[in-house]
Amino acid sequence: MKKTLCMILAAWMVLGLAACGAKEQGAAAPAAPAETAAPAETAAPVAPAAQAAPAAQEGFKPALDTSASCHITVGGGYDNFEALEAEFNRFNEHYPKVELVFTKIDDYNNMIGTVLEGKDAPDIYVNYSWMYGRDQYKSSIDHAENLADPALGFDLDCIRGNIILNTDDGTLPMVPVFANTYGMLVNNSLFEKEGLSVPTTYQELVDVCKAFRDKGYANPIMGFTQKETTSIYTLTMYPFFCGTVAQDAEAVKKLNAMDPSAGEYLRPTLEKIGQFLSDSGVDLDACGQIENNYDAVIMRFFEGDVPMMTCSGDTVSGTKKRESRSEAFIANPFSYTFVPVPTSDEGADFLDMPNLQFSVNKDSKNLDMANEFMRFLVTTPELNEMAQNKGLLSPTKDLSLNSMYAAFGDVPESRILSPEVIGLTDDAVIQMRQAVYLVATGEMTIDEAVAAYGTFEK
Repeated sequence: MKKTLCMILAAWMVLGLAACGAKEQGAAAPAAPAETAAPAETAAPVAPAAQAAPAAQEGFKPALDTSASCHITVGGGYDNFEALEAEFNRFNEHYPKVELVFTKIDDYNNMIGTVLEGKDAPDIYVNYSWMYGRDQYKSSIDHAENLADPALGFDLDCIRGNIILNTDDGTLPMVPVFANTYGMLVNNSLFEKEGLSVPTTYQELVDVCKAFRDKGYANPIMGFTQKETTSIYTLTMYPFFCGTVAQDAEAVKKLNAMDPSAGEYLRPTLEKIGQFLSDSGVDLDACGQIENNYDAVIMRFFEGDVPMMTCSGDTVSGTKKRESRSEAFIANPFSYTFVPVPTSDEGADFLDMPNLQFSVNKDSKNLDMANEFMRFLVTTPELNEMAQNKGLLSPTKDLSLNSMYAAFGDVPESRILSPEVIGLTDDAVIQMRQAVYLVATGEMTIDEAVAAYGTFEK
């Protein structure tokens, strides 16, 4: 009797698992939350991940006991992380008894090392490439699992190789879950209304700015100006600067070493920012009234009278939530997308950078399940889903998912630039940002900024 019962129960379990597997493969991906999805007027249907690795196309298959019960904590600096929580729910379809939570850590960059040493250390945590090699953030790197270990089975081929951290020993302490870039929000409705095309070269940008001014638009192109790290100056010149040194290993070496003579490598960029401000007719006084490069930039753009607004992908991610907060946009909604800023007559550059990166705490009490969640997340479908929900650029090889960023997918490979590949350190980039900002604001001449390389405060 007992043997018969066991056989019947076993049969039911097999049928149940088969039904669950069919449901997972046949169910459509959940719709993006209204407050975080790309604007409805520019949203594109989900495209197949043509460049994904075969494992990603086959779908995630659990490698652990699906009845396992444990608690996994992901630590980061966001106030909330709805896009990640949606991934928790999707993971629970495979592991229903695993509880996953996101917890915010205040003053994240300074506190993550201390938190990792404590008894309540997260199992998975946010990391950044710029932390690598810095003594101040050594703990954040030392606690990280080597995600390049083949035994973990991660599908790293689904991620664009140029944004994966290059380390001295070949280990991989973090993987990108979002990417970032610099560009400009474009009011497509204004371009269509005035019979103009979105510029793809520098001369086209200059011409379209003049055309808009001739049609009565006081500010064809705007951007935040009050901080060197995210100002209109850096947003337009960082890609240009990378392009000038991308093929010059000696220049990169000197720039990273803070060699005073490396200031000369900044000269073309410093000359370009002056030309850009003059040719495009940017009204710096009007830009100066924008209080920050996130909320204020978005709300100013939503007034509907600015054809082009420089910003980062981080800023773009906040647009959808703010559509309903802008009375001007509610009254006169318009179509908009995010495109590269063309600073060369050869075309625009795509500055491809990692944004948020995840590490697994190698001292996690639930290390196997933490790695299993990351193996689930690091696939083309899941990374694309989370990026779309968050409104950020996906780190995968398939950039067709969200038409908000489609223009970046059209940039030829020869014009895709990555600091990870070029080898520029964060210290060198800081020097460039400071020099560009000081020259653009008139606080230094080009010669003074060139001579001061290596002395700018971090």
